[in-house]
Amino acid sequence: MENKKDYSQYIIPGLVVLSIILLAGAVFYAGAMIKKYYKPPSLPVGSLGSSLAENVQPVTGSDHIRGSADASIVIIEFSDPECPFCRRLHPSLKQIFEEYNGRVAWVYRHFPLDAIHRKARREAAALECAGELGGNEKFWKYLDRLFEITPSNDLLDTAELPRIAGYVGLDREVFEECLASGKFADHIEKDLQDAVSSGGSGTPYMVIIAPNNKKMGLSGAQPYETIRQVVEILLPE
Repeated sequence: MENKKDYSQYIIPGLVVLSIILLAGAVFYAGAMIKKYYKPPSLPVGSLGSSLAENVQPVTGSDHIRGSADASIVIIEFSDPECPFCRRLHPSLKQIFEEYNGRVAWVYRHFPLDAIHRKARREAAALECAGELGGNEKFWKYLDRLFEITPSNDLLDTAELPRIAGYVGLDREVFEECLASGKFADHIEKDLQDAVSSGGSGTPYMVIIAPNNKKMGLSGAQPYETIRQVVEILLPE
């Protein structure tokens, strides 16, 4: 008589394997459906900031600007070089500027928080010296490098300021003379007052100027995706 094999020992392991396969398939399918049909909720533009943003001073030729003042959208950033949140925001704004080539301009203005960052005004003056000695290009290169190396919260050794000048191709001796002159104190204070009157209470603070010249305030180190969503809402079709 032929012996029959007992397959019962394979039933439970087989069911376990089958369950895992079905579960993995369900998860994959659900993920695909979410990716296909889910869209993030629209950011209500009207909630971006108070009407104080309308008080911001107009962009002029004396501003430090990446891009053209005639761009569809202009982002005015009020920033403190020793603010860790400003350092976090910097690459996001840089990415926005590069991605929306020609359609978004980026303006930098000073907002030193003296109560907690006693070195911020000196670093703001260093930025102005870089701009005076090397033009707009050197200003932005200096700013990029400053945010690259600063630990934030007043931990940057101020001896680094002339070193950064040399790094971006400026004459260090002339730069140090400029920095020692204090000639930009009024300019920095004017930027600070502009930030406060425009609704800024901390750094970073942005005023976003839409194509219809409507101005909206946006506070904090907003992630790239949030800023991108605002830009997409405001850009003309």
